[in-house]
Amino acid sequence: METSTILAAVVSAIGALVIGIFLGKMIFAKNTRKEVEDAVAQAKKTIEDAKTLAETLKEKKVLEAKEHFLQLKSTHEKEVTQRSQKLVEGENKLKQQQQAINEKTSALQRQTQENEQLKENLERQTESMNIKRAELERHHEEHVKRLEKVAGLSAEQAKVELMEVVKEEARTRAMAHVKDIMEEAKLSASKEAKKIIIQSIQRLGSEQAIENAITVFNLESDEIKGQIIGREGRNIRALEAATGVDLIIDDTPEAIVLSCFDPLRRELARLSLQRLVQDGRIHPARIEEVVEKTRKQLEEQIMEIGERTIIELGIHGLHKDLVRIVGKMRFRSSYGQNLLMHSKETANLCGIMAAELGLGQKVVKLAKRAGLLHDIGKVPDEETELSHALLGAKLAEKAGEHASIVNAIGAHHDEMEMTYIISPIVQACDAISGARPGARREMMQSYLQRIKDLENLAMAYTGVEKAYAIQAGRELRVMVEADKISDADSDRLSFEIADKIQKEMQYPGQIKVTVIRELRAVNIAR
Repeated sequence: METSTILAAVVSAIGALVIGIFLGKMIFAKNTRKEVEDAVAQAKKTIEDAKTLAETLKEKKVLEAKEHFLQLKSTHEKEVTQRSQKLVEGENKLKQQQQAINEKTSALQRQTQENEQLKENLERQTESMNIKRAELERHHEEHVKRLEKVAGLSAEQAKVELMEVVKEEARTRAMAHVKDIMEEAKLSASKEAKKIIIQSIQRLGSEQAIENAITVFNLESDEIKGQIIGREGRNIRALEAATGVDLIIDDTPEAIVLSCFDPLRRELARLSLQRLVQDGRIHPARIEEVVEKTRKQLEEQIMEIGERTIIELGIHGLHKDLVRIVGKMRFRSSYGQNLLMHSKETANLCGIMAAELGLGQKVVKLAKRAGLLHDIGKVPDEETELSHALLGAKLAEKAGEHASIVNAIGAHHDEMEMTYIISPIVQACDAISGARPGARREMMQSYLQRIKDLENLAMAYTGVEKAYAIQAGRELRVMVEADKISDADSDRLSFEIADKIQKEMQYPGQIKVTVIRELRAVNIAR
């Protein structure tokens, strides 16, 4: 960098000289000699100034280079010094580590020598003990032989006789002791069980409503009866066909009787009739529309009843399908006893009994949950050949319930082996809830079963769409699909159903079988 600066200054000076000479010649040609001399003097002065500037710049750059060199040299010396110190420290650490290793090696060698000495001493002691043990065994054998000679029995024979005597005596005492314990346990267990059952029953009070097979629908006036019947009875037929409920309209003032074995159908018919009466438009198309809307509303009501029930019992995390089944229990009865009220009572009894037995809060919750769900197999969406206990266990398992709850549901009628502690609790509480005086009626259950069997018998035939048993089971109305069953087939089907009922079922009086085939053609004018 210094050399280039100097060369630039020299070049500038030479250029200035050349320019000056050139200017001098021009001036000489045009001006006087004096002017030429002045120009030459001016050019010389310029050259001297350029040389002076170049020398100054050269000295300055040389000084800067020396200073930079000295700084680099100082930095290098410091780094060399630091590296030397690190090397010295590393050598010192290596020496210390080598010294420590040497000390540990010496200690290990000393420990090895001591272990060898201990091993030799132990071997000498073992040999001495073996010699003494051999002498002791020899003395023992001699002593045993002398005893056998005196007693006239061998050691094995004496040992066997002694063990037999001791075993017989111990067996006699143990049997007596076990007998006393068993009698005491039976007495105390019987007393405790009775006490727990009585306390559980006393702590729970629930009202029972016996379900009937009819519902009375009250009217504001008897004039509405004519609208409900319709021209030539078409409205009442449409309502009965849509709901499966028998409407009895007689001389009873301001009242219509809804007759059906299924409470859910009766509720559907009651709500639909209430909407139709309030609306005032009663005709077959309107009836079908209202019944369909009411059916959806009833489904929402069922879910609401189920959710309210599990909140009331403090049960959480129940699958929505099981919540719906719990809500449907409100519209079912078991031996005349409302199924939902029976299940709630059983759940409360299970929780109380589990708490009385001191089984812990977790088991108490499981027992209450199993008590509520133990009869869910009685309200299936589809008919099946499984018993309600096994079907309920299958539904609970499908919904992801705990294995103990599944076992309790399936085993509460001894159709499955009990493998959990809550299973006998649910069985006992189910019996307590159903065995109270006035809780159930056997006639109602047998009647409901007969009605269900009557409908299922008709549904087994191909082409049957719906089947309803009405008029307390004295009439069976069968709805068939018009595209599968002809008019001639309808006559044959009614005869076959009646003949099968007569051969396979037991019933009082007679049953009228009505097969209904209807073909509809619907178009919309726009």
